[in-house]
Amino acid sequence: MISWENIEVQGRKFSAVTVRLPKTTLLTVSNHVGYIMCGALDVNLLNEKLSDRKIIAGRAVGVKTIEELLEAPLESVTTEAVSLGIVAGMRGVEALLKMK
Repeated sequence: MISWENIEVQGRKFSAVTVRLPKTTLLTVSNHVGYIMCGALDVNLLNEKLSDRKIIAGRAVGVKTIEELLEAPLESVTTEAVSLGIVAGMRGVEALLKMK
């Protein structure tokens, strides 16, 4: 099952997507600048193989809901995310607010 909803974080709009798969759930919250995602995101791939795309993204592990993703500390972030001040350890919601 796939669910999608618009959410607001301090008045800013984002899209939240949940994909329920056998034995796991994929979670992402995004806007036109970048996104945060559950542990399925491969930050090393984005930094190494897709660096020319300049993807702004962060990864949180161990989350099972959009709410948990927003509150969890990011385990890793892309090089491009760092250029916006997004760092590992930052809560997902804080990272989203830097994606403007």
